[in-house]
Amino acid sequence: MDRSPILIVTTGGTIDKQYFDALSEYQITESVIEKLLATARVTHPFRVIELMRKDSLELTDDDRALIAATVANAPERRVVITHGTDTMAETAKTLAHIPGKTVVFAGALAPARFAESDAAFNLGMAFACCQTAAPGVWITMNGSVFDGLKVRKDREAGTFVEI
Repeated sequence: MDRSPILIVTTGGTIDKQYFDALSEYQITESVIEKLLATARVTHPFRVIELMRKDSLELTDDDRALIAATVANAPERRVVITHGTDTMAETAKTLAHIPGKTVVFAGALAPARFAESDAAFNLGMAFACCQTAAPGVWITMNGSVFDGLKVRKDREAGTFVEI
């Protein structure tokens, strides 16, 4: 088994949202990814870069270029990216040109701070997939691993589907 360190890049999205009663709205706050991994007692070496705190619908081409540059320039060969689900597949396509890296995207349909969130499960799948998958771009959502270049989000169903 490959024990090389994993880079985790957080970009925001629902996985890192928090509800503010006084404002009656959700906002992306400090990432909870390290806390989720600590709670899960993860011992595999990893490093976290909190790159941005954006809803994926607000990501620009410059943001995607920054994500790609961060991954390309990192010494780690294995990378997990937490990302909003609405444009996850779009961002995945911008990383397809990076050779020799296994990049796995994960997000959540409910904030990680919620008891009934899919966040921890999706992150765990991404962490495992990152250690075992071949180089390329992958998405782990809804209990499945998808080729990051052949998937889309079905917003009505709240799930990811192969294309």
